[in-house]
Amino acid sequence: MKEKTVRLAIAPIAWTNDDLPELGGENTFEQCVSEMALAGFEGSEVGNKYPKDPRVLNKALGLRGLTICNAWFSSFLTTKPYREVEADFIKHRDFLHAVGARVIGAAEQGHSIQGQSLPVFDRKPTFTDEEWEKLCEGLDKLGKLAAARGMKLTYHHHMGTGVQTAAEIDRLMENTDEAKLGLLYDTGHLVFAGEDHLAVLNKWIKRIRHVHLKDLRPAIRKKAIAEKWSFLQAVKSGVFTVPGDGSIDFVPVFAALKKAKYEGWMVVEAEQDPAKANPLEYAIKARSYIREKAKL
Repeated sequence: MKEKTVRLAIAPIAWTNDDLPELGGENTFEQCVSEMALAGFEGSEVGNKYPKDPRVLNKALGLRGLTICNAWFSSFLTTKPYREVEADFIKHRDFLHAVGARVIGAAEQGHSIQGQSLPVFDRKPTFTDEEWEKLCEGLDKLGKLAAARGMKLTYHHHMGTGVQTAAEIDRLMENTDEAKLGLLYDTGHLVFAGEDHLAVLNKWIKRIRHVHLKDLRPAIRKKAIAEKWSFLQAVKSGVFTVPGDGSIDFVPVFAALKKAKYEGWMVVEAEQDPAKANPLEYAIKARSYIREKAKL
């Protein structure tokens, strides 16, 4: 992978957690982006403490040599009228465009339990055929709106949602337009779900337009299943970590992306309790691992 075609970013969720505001509540936006730059990254996703004014955000990032690469979009295509989702999406799209991002990462939140105190495996939602149709048709429409601004819509499969498993990713990809929707490939969520992340990578590599590098601690995952933890309880307990600190071997991931001539962002995204896992320390650890294993 060439440095000019593959760029490295890190998500602010290691500093301040959007789903669990108490994690990293004391960490400021300025600390977060300064430490990202100090660790050697050039991009960031958007966190809840980031300025909402594009001019303010662009200035702060520019001072540190950073740019925004993507931001999470919560879609409710299975539970809300499409027009409501579209209006929210257009606002989100235009903000991201103004701050330099050209990728939008959508995740369907209709029936999602990722933020609820429910067992993440036992209570995971499943969509009806009608909901699948609404989701796929809606995403194609949103993808067309993204393309109108020269942007790419990607889908972020996620624990606790209706698109969590490899089979669900297959159904989504098979029933959407390749020109309108890409896949946001997330190693950690696939391994947490019990899936073969390399099989998903190789099957859908032509649709992958954004990558999240997330490692996993299998002992914590095992406990989460046995004790029927919620997704957020698993996060607080440290189920995720940065590449090189868990059980996932990223060398085959990097090799497959290189062989496919992947172009785009690779983003370290590892939500942890910053009181237990110092964000700067773990950012540096991840950057060193990627430098060693991916030669980036």
